[in-house]
Order: sequence, then structure tokens, then C-alpha cells
Amino acid sequence: MNFTLMQYFEWHLPDDGAHWDRLKERAQEVKDMGVDAVWLPPPTKADHPSNQGYAVYDVYDLGEFDQKGEIRTKYGTREQLEAAIAACREADLLIYIDLVMNHKAGGDGTETFQVIEVDPDDREKEISEPFDIEGYTKFNFPGRKKKYSDFEWNFNHFVGVDYDAKEDRTGVFKIVGEHKDWSDNVDEEHGNFDYLMYSDIDYDHPEVKEEMIEWGKWITDTLDVDGFRLDAVKHIDSKFIAEFIEAVTEHAERDIYFFGEFWNPDIEAKEGFLKDVEFDIDLFDVKLHYNLFEAANEKENYDLTQIFEGTLVEENPWNTVTFVDNHDTQPGESLESFVDDWFKQSAYALILLRRDGYPCVFYGDYYGIDGDYDKEGMAPAIDPLLHARHVRALGEQEDYFDHPDTIGWVRFGEEAVEGSGCAVILSNGLEEGFKKMYVGEAHSGEEWVDYTENRSDTVTIDDEGFGEFLVDSQSVSVYALPDE
Repeated sequence: MNFTLMQYFEWHLPDDGAHWDRLKERAQEVKDMGVDAVWLPPPTKADHPSNQGYAVYDVYDLGEFDQKGEIRTKYGTREQLEAAIAACREADLLIYIDLVMNHKAGGDGTETFQVIEVDPDDREKEISEPFDIEGYTKFNFPGRKKKYSDFEWNFNHFVGVDYDAKEDRTGVFKIVGEHKDWSDNVDEEHGNFDYLMYSDIDYDHPEVKEEMIEWGKWITDTLDVDGFRLDAVKHIDSKFIAEFIEAVTEHAERDIYFFGEFWNPDIEAKEGFLKDVEFDIDLFDVKLHYNLFEAANEKENYDLTQIFEGTLVEENPWNTVTFVDNHDTQPGESLESFVDDWFKQSAYALILLRRDGYPCVFYGDYYGIDGDYDKEGMAPAIDPLLHARHVRALGEQEDYFDHPDTIGWVRFGEEAVEGSGCAVILSNGLEEGFKKMYVGEAHSGEEWVDYTENRSDTVTIDDEGFGEFLVDSQSVSVYALPDE
């Protein structure tokens, strides 16, 4: 079976507290599209009710307590979330929740403590002597009143902050204290990329580790979900990530799926992290995303035979989530690198119709994007690929990556799935492309059609099992036996 994931949010969803309701209403529709699992945005209370959830304030508040100006989060209340999860269960959809564990935001009060300012471009380079600042590092969650956890955070539980309320200025400030330093087990960008934003959690602190692992167990029990997407893992001590995964999985006594955002296209950095966590997590294929982005930008000048060059799915397909775009790469966001519309369907073919990787469809691509960057969804382009993935793109694979502007591949199908097997051909050239590909003698005499409907002609499979497949200029076609 080809499992397919959908990222069920984009950055500019309406701030109406109704996103969980929309999921509840659409759950069966999403399943019927050919999606097997939904990745939901952070359900935990942020520093402001309009925040997307990544400026996390209270991880025990799922939209239940009157904190930071609202009971609800941007997406709704805990009651609405639980109803949406129940609807997903009814539709036989797996549910993965986004966990933000790198930092905390919106502290309830300030404290005075010593820091050393570091160079933002090289966090190993200290640019000051120790000095006092006032930081928003007190988190006592008055609205929750110690329900679920009585743990209260203070500056000792963090390793760095980015704001000094005393002088009203920003910077990267490393907190001074015994055994207090950046973690060694993080990405090496900027010298050491432990610090990302807000109040950075210190995973060398035993109280912190205990509290966050207990929370991981709590949220697993409370929401009864199937897995977690871990945000910003390249900034979190990899040894703690391994400890967290082991503890939560052991507690759950069932399979829990973990996948993480390690935003670094370098394959060696990713493989180093995977080794640290004993390959118990999948990672997004950032390099493949950038390859797709470059292919879209360069059009006919891009060599399509190199589309998987240096990617995680090529080197380590068993630990890879493939994607075209997400909430960070969409227009106007921090990692903007949005794949252009002309190539979007081809890009989705490259993740949905191949053997390797766990493909993720982006909500913004499918349903559209709201706000200043209003964009219409591309469901008509993606739907036939989802359908083909479900009923045709099965079995072993043979690649025809032998021409810089026209590539193709064949899926030979599975005996147990009648009519399965397909041939995909993709072009970025200025003229239509052609590929003669072997699909198997068992298909001899069959008339295959293009599931995308980009081409109306049919292909007859010859006696030797070959077909002669055409594709329009800068387009994609997916040929297979038509549905009955």
C-alpha cells in the first residue's frame, strides 16, 4: 500500500478558531482523495491567539484555558480538536500532531540574570563580558492553575534568550550558569545552531528533560494520536530527541511515528542526525524541495536527470518524507522558495508516483493560500496523481533518466491489484517529449490513457511490452490502464 500524508494547514489560515471544525467536516473527503494521514499544526497555546502555534507558550493548554487573551488557539478549542480527531478516526485517517519543543515564548514575567552576548553569525564567538539583563523567562501559567503539571519555568531552564527588557534591545544572549552552554549535539550552522528564537530550552537540565518527557507521554495519552512531527530538530540536542522518542514509544505500548524538520539540505548533516537518534525518525527531504524549486526556476535549462541528486530519498529512502512545499516555503514566509505553478504538477508526480519516500501534500497547494498572498488551490492537478498513486503506481520501478529535458519511469504493478502499473513521462523542454518504455509483456495489447488528461491520445502496449509515450512541452503525463 502507498501511504500518503497531507500537511493539513498553511501559514495564513483564517484566524477564526474554526480550523478543527473544517477538518471534522472534511475528514471523509480527505480520506477519499487518497490521503491516509493528516499532519496537524501545533495544537498548544501560543503567545497570542492569532499565532500559528510555533511561538509556543503552554504545551499543556490545547485550547482549554483562558490564557494569552483567549481560550481557543488559532485553530479552535480542545473540544473542537478532539471532535476533529474523532472524525479522522471514523474516516480511518492517521493523525500526526506538530510538537514545538525547541523554545518557549510569551513569558509571564521577567527575571534578572547574567548573560554573555554572542555573534549571531557565529554563536561560539562571545562579544561581551557577562552582564545582567531582564528576560521573559518566568512561566507559571496562571490561567491553568497547575492542572496537568505543576512545573514552573525560570531562567535556569533555558540556555539563551533574544530580548533584554532592561535595555529594550535584541541580540543572541547565552545565559551564564554552572554547566550552562550551547548543546554540542546540534547543527553546526552559525558555529552552533542550538539557539533559534525566544527562550531556548536547556535539554542538559535534568528537570527540563523529565518535564518534557512527561508532557510527551501526556499528550500521547490525551489525544491518542498516531505520531508526531517534531519542529526544528536541528536546534535540539539529538540525544534528548532519541531519549524522548524511546520514552514516549515505550509508554504508549504501540507504534508511534516520528518525523522531523531538519532544515539543512546537506545529506551528511542529516545522516549524522539520523545516526544519533538510531534512525527512529524520518526527516523531510529539504534537498529535494530545493531541487524542485531550482527546476521550476530554470525551466528548460535545468537537467532533469539530476532532480534527485544529493537528496535524502536517493540516499536513505527508508527515513524520508518527500514534499514539494510547506508552510515555511510558501510566499512571504521565512524560507520562501515556492515551486512555480507551471512545474507544480510535475513536482507532485515526482513525489507521489515513485516507489521511495513518504510523500506529503501541502494544504496550501491543494486548497489554496489565504491572506496577502492569496492563491488558488491546485486540486484538479493533484487529484489525478493521488488517484494514480492509489490504484496504479505500485510495484517495482525502472527509471528512464536518460535525457536532460525528458525523463520517465515505470511502475510494474502488483499481482494482487488488478490493472496496476503505470508509465510516467515528464518534460521541461520547449517541445513535446517522447520516451519508449517497457511496462511488461503482461500488458501487451492494452490501451493506456493519460490520467492527468494533459494528453488525449492513447498508447497501445506492443507485443513485447513496450509503449511509446508522449508528453507536452513543460508538462507531465501519467499513462495507465483506464478505470473501469
